[in-house]
Amino acid sequence: MRFSDFFIHRATTTTLLISAIAGFGLLSYLSLPVSNLPEVEYPTIQVSAALPGANPDSMAATVATPLESEFSRIPGIENMTSSSLVGETNITLQFTLSRSADAAAQDVQAAISRAAGSLPAGMPEPPSYSKVNPADDPIIWLEMHSQTMSFEDFSRYATQIVSKQISMVNGVSQVEVYGPERPAIRVQVDPARLAAYSLDLEQIRTALTNNSASLPTGTLYGKARDYSLQANSQLTTADQFSDLVVAYRNELPLRLSQIAHVLNSSSNDKRTFWINGQRSVILAVRKQPGANTIEVADRVKAAVQTLRDVLPPGVAFGKVADNADIVRGSIAEVNHTLVLTIVLVVLVIFAFLGTLSSTLIASATIPVSIFGSFIAMHLLGYTVDMFSMMAITLSVGFVVDDAIVMLENIVRHREMGKSRLDAAVNGAAEVGFTILSMTLSLVAVFLPILFLNGVLGRLLREFAVTISVSILLSGFSALTLTPMLCSRFLSERVHGDNWFLRRTEGIHAALKRGYQRSLDFVLRHPRATIVASIVMTATTVALFAIVPKSFMPAVDTGGFSGSMEASQDSSFAQMISYGEQVNKALAAVPWMESNLSGVFSQNGGWLWVNLRQDRRRPNVKVIIADLQKQLDRIPGLKVYLRQPDFVDLGQTESRSQYSAALRSPDADELYRWAPRLKSKLDSLPELANVSTDLQMSAPRVNVDIRRDLAMSLNVDPEKIANTLYDAFGNRRANTITVASQQYDVILEVAQQYQRDPETIGSIYLASNTGSLVPLSAVTTLSQTVAPLTVNHLGQFPAVTFHFDLKPGISLDKATFEVRRAATELGIPASMNFTFQGTAAQFQGSLKGLGLLLIIAVMVIYLVLGVLYESFIHPITILSGLPAAAIGALLTLLLVGQDLNLYSFLGIILLIGIVKKNAIMIVDFAIDAERNLGMTPEQAVYRGCLQRFRPIMMTTMAALLGAAPIALGQGIGGEARRPLGIAVCGGLLLSQTVTLYVTPVIYLFLHRLQRGRLQKITGGEAVPSTESLSVS
Repeated sequence: MRFSDFFIHRATTTTLLISAIAGFGLLSYLSLPVSNLPEVEYPTIQVSAALPGANPDSMAATVATPLESEFSRIPGIENMTSSSLVGETNITLQFTLSRSADAAAQDVQAAISRAAGSLPAGMPEPPSYSKVNPADDPIIWLEMHSQTMSFEDFSRYATQIVSKQISMVNGVSQVEVYGPERPAIRVQVDPARLAAYSLDLEQIRTALTNNSASLPTGTLYGKARDYSLQANSQLTTADQFSDLVVAYRNELPLRLSQIAHVLNSSSNDKRTFWINGQRSVILAVRKQPGANTIEVADRVKAAVQTLRDVLPPGVAFGKVADNADIVRGSIAEVNHTLVLTIVLVVLVIFAFLGTLSSTLIASATIPVSIFGSFIAMHLLGYTVDMFSMMAITLSVGFVVDDAIVMLENIVRHREMGKSRLDAAVNGAAEVGFTILSMTLSLVAVFLPILFLNGVLGRLLREFAVTISVSILLSGFSALTLTPMLCSRFLSERVHGDNWFLRRTEGIHAALKRGYQRSLDFVLRHPRATIVASIVMTATTVALFAIVPKSFMPAVDTGGFSGSMEASQDSSFAQMISYGEQVNKALAAVPWMESNLSGVFSQNGGWLWVNLRQDRRRPNVKVIIADLQKQLDRIPGLKVYLRQPDFVDLGQTESRSQYSAALRSPDADELYRWAPRLKSKLDSLPELANVSTDLQMSAPRVNVDIRRDLAMSLNVDPEKIANTLYDAFGNRRANTITVASQQYDVILEVAQQYQRDPETIGSIYLASNTGSLVPLSAVTTLSQTVAPLTVNHLGQFPAVTFHFDLKPGISLDKATFEVRRAATELGIPASMNFTFQGTAAQFQGSLKGLGLLLIIAVMVIYLVLGVLYESFIHPITILSGLPAAAIGALLTLLLVGQDLNLYSFLGIILLIGIVKKNAIMIVDFAIDAERNLGMTPEQAVYRGCLQRFRPIMMTTMAALLGAAPIALGQGIGGEARRPLGIAVCGGLLLSQTVTLYVTPVIYLFLHRLQRGRLQKITGGEAVPSTESLSVS
């Protein structure tokens, strides 16, 4: 092959070309955004609807169901879930990755409009929607608190001033404010005072609605000038509402303050958030897609520092958690691993070649491949993240392979006494096809990944493309830069004329003699080797079946989350007390930097603990276990702690790591079977922290309207319902606008009347004749239990089961047992049981990745078949793959690692690395048969001995290149470790096996083909060189 001749004779052109690749690569690297993981948009739309006071059953039936019916007609919906609580419904629509979030949002808006006629007339406002990306976590969390201002006042300051200032920072897309709800004015009426003045709640609601309206008032058109009119018809403050005249008694005005307490508050006063145990406002800052995480976080912190100088007295402003620190730590650790890998690979080259010039020539391909990859990343819109940098780090171990093969062959020609130029020309021509075969077949391994669909496909595509570009550049560099440098700078010390060369050449010679003797023995016993190959293939299949499997390893990112759950008959006030007890336990957590906690319902809350990034800190699992013991001591409260997922696959946050859902068209049937399945899962020894979202025991007061008696007293049943809504439904009586901000005016009874069901009867309403009638006269009360939440999955009622794994239990074992438990229970066929979230992704990946492995082998076979114009040579080259798989799987078992996504990537890499060794042997054997007239036995024997040194060099380079990854240090190290372990384990075994299996299989298949051709030609002898010829 004479491709290299052009570059050997044109050193200036080659130098400038390679310099351009390196230079533009460096510029590309400096402009690449930095992120923890590849940018993946999960098209997700969240729809929210409110009907204050409505129970969960009503919300599910009258709000969720009509909306879901319309949403189901939208194309591209992958998953639809809804959760209906008291007064609100939240629907999450997850679309396929191929759908545009903007187009999906338009379809959702159209569906909401179609459903408007089927929704309750009393909804204060139409359902709203927002585009979200579950994987787009906030990059930085900030907090504000004040010792001098009221919570409402500084909350309003945080919402209207601070959040808007931060949202203007370059690269920030959104600032979400947690803690304060939308500002509101609450009118808390005293029913006893109201009755004393012969008024009822409906009359007060009418007064609030009619006496505060912002209406246009027109214009006066004079002869000289025009006047616009402005009337102060709208009340805007609590004091103004307090002075509102609602009636006249004894010819005197009756003001609202005489019968009610009017105060500034929020639209939902049943939520509370704490930072480090102190009630605070939380600001979550999200970055724009494609923005540099670290740069945006730094700009936000600079803006915070500027805002501190202008904050009102007594207001404190600080950072709670900075996800950019995780990105910094993860990327820094990967960069450290990259540098260490380069050093180790260069040392391997020097150890085998023994001269500085040879080492530098072979190493020159590393920067070319790395910087050239950055150009592709820039053009394709990729980021500097864990996947792309892991691809580059891994590539260092085998991008030098092509240069080593080229360099070693040129050195061999120099040792024959040729000049540098002749050695470069002849050596490059001799191995040019070998390098082409190695490069293209290695890239072929990653081609199937490019066609992998779903979230995994998006995540792994960046890895596959980056490493493929690096491999292609290494091949190009080996065919151009390496021979050119050899023709100019290869050292003339070719006979071991220094102590290091003499020492290393002695070791290499001893190893080669040992290999030669063992090779002689193996070639004399080919049947045993073939049987061993068959056994290894069967063992590979068996190991794949028995090795524990999981999806992705847990990673210590320096934080963990938790969910709080009390009994269903708990109250919001009781949950506040529980939250304060949790805060005391969090304050004692060692290595804690900050913590967030909140209560958002009558029996639910959440927490987050941010730990210091310190290498001396214990693993987060140890801290979680210790804290769990403390929290378990709080009576009446259950807290579920968990590590966050390092790679977010778009699923919603849950109290445990894994989940499954049971759904049925019949809600009653579902609610009968769900507790049975929960009990069955509780009994499984493989599972821990089993829980469900089924909450069917919330206390409820049924108000039975005595219609006959109500009609006899001239009281309309509808007015009874409206009065109850006025008193207890958080009812919006009006909406006012102040300085472009909207405020609700909410009507309710005084707090002391909202605590006991018996107070309902003491509320009066006016009959049609004007007389007051107590509710106790027209209603009867009874207490029962009802759902606290009603959940749907795909339009049907559903119950979700959450679970963690006991230590030492693999995910495949757990999912098998969960599935078997559901089957043994005898769940009716009308019900559907499916895994959700990570467990569902794992179930799909078992099939997808297994198929990917088979396709990868097939693609390599096709590429090699085309390159060699042969059906049997690819089989010879691929014969060492079972040994690599056995080595990888056995190593994973020995070190206690599961076969997961990362270790599977390691096995994919092994397929490409291991067959390189066989290619070198087969290529030289074919060349010896064709050009030197050797027999197949002589040719393959010569190829094994001549290629022994480069095979050892390339294997050691790949092995030491993966070793730092196998050590798995720093943030994200737990994720990378299985990949490195699989590569190292597979190389250690396949290195030995390939050197012996390849020549035996080569001769065995040659004899089979020769025998078949002899039968076809009538028994005539077929020259061996023709039977293995290539065109």
